[in-house]
Amino acid sequence: MIYTIGGIKGGSGKTTIATNLAVLLASKKRDILLVDADDQESATDFTAFRNQTLDGILDYTAVKITGSDLNGQIRRLADKYDDIIIDVGGRDTVSQRSALTVSHVALFPFAARSFDIWTLNKVNALLNEVLPFNPTLLSVTFINKADSRGNYKDDAAELLKSSDKLVFLNTPLGNRIAFANAAAEGLGVIELKPADEKAVLEFKELVKGIEKSLKSRKLKV
Repeated sequence: MIYTIGGIKGGSGKTTIATNLAVLLASKKRDILLVDADDQESATDFTAFRNQTLDGILDYTAVKITGSDLNGQIRRLADKYDDIIIDVGGRDTVSQRSALTVSHVALFPFAARSFDIWTLNKVNALLNEVLPFNPTLLSVTFINKADSRGNYKDDAAELLKSSDKLVFLNTPLGNRIAFANAAAEGLGVIELKPADEKAVLEFKELVKGIEKSLKSRKLKV
């Protein structure tokens, strides 16, 4: 399965989603390739931290690939891995468009803030241009960094549900310090000790939601 974690605006937590997904799938003994297609190289930094934490015994493979040839390189690598996870930058880049043309699943996290939600139309426009090249692409969206206070999460959910290009997953991730603490050690939130049970449950529920959407499309998980 090829996943792209994308979006138009930075700060929505794409790298957090990508790295935690890589760790979770690797924990299931799947052979994972994490592709850093973001010029900020945050996924690469995470992998370096993880390499130190695990004493050089990484549980996934990580590479840096950007540009218009990304899709070609992913096609050549696809048969060698169970899952490929592509972390793209928070802009409409050549790398993101290239990744979306070969992905089975596109994940678009949105923070429940007005400036983030306003980019929904741009994501819809991006998908309008990409889908003719990859009509079976499953594009899902969900709320990340959700604040328990106020109505921002509910308002954002209603807007995301209005998209005819995105499948909305009602599996929000809270704005929890556990994700940052784990990342600082090169860990997934499922590995952090002591565990933040709410953060772990939320992330596992998100992955279950993705898997359920895939099965509804009759795509092999």
